[in-house]
Amino acid sequence: MHGVDGLCTQINSWFELGRESLRASWIPAFAGMSGIDSGAMSFFVYILASRRNGTLYTGMTDDLARRIWQHRVEAVPGFTKKYGVKTLFWYEQHETRESAFTRERQLKKWNRAWKLQLIEGLNPTWRDLYDDLLK
Repeated sequence: MHGVDGLCTQINSWFELGRESLRASWIPAFAGMSGIDSGAMSFFVYILASRRNGTLYTGMTDDLARRIWQHRVEAVPGFTKKYGVKTLFWYEQHETRESAFTRERQLKKWNRAWKLQLIEGLNPTWRDLYDDLLK
């Protein structure tokens, strides 16, 4: 497989392998949509970047708005503070901690091009999604 089409096919096949184990507990959060379900406990996997096509960071939390705020104000020392990674460009909502953890581990194994494609698939303009969380 060569080029973008081959990459898309490979990513889709890997995603399908992981989907079966997550199907019962995984809820996709589409970029730009507000109204996170706050009725039940939720867990989130997210990708931050320093800018469009900049340094990437993948994380997991049970309180997305709080955690992104911590990254933005550099409340916790570490990678995101060191490299100025503060902008939320992609996230998913999960019903269980286990499914979120599994997805985070999966994404951390992905190469950069796959993560960029994931972001651009749901957020092609690289709009900061943080403000949507506060609505």
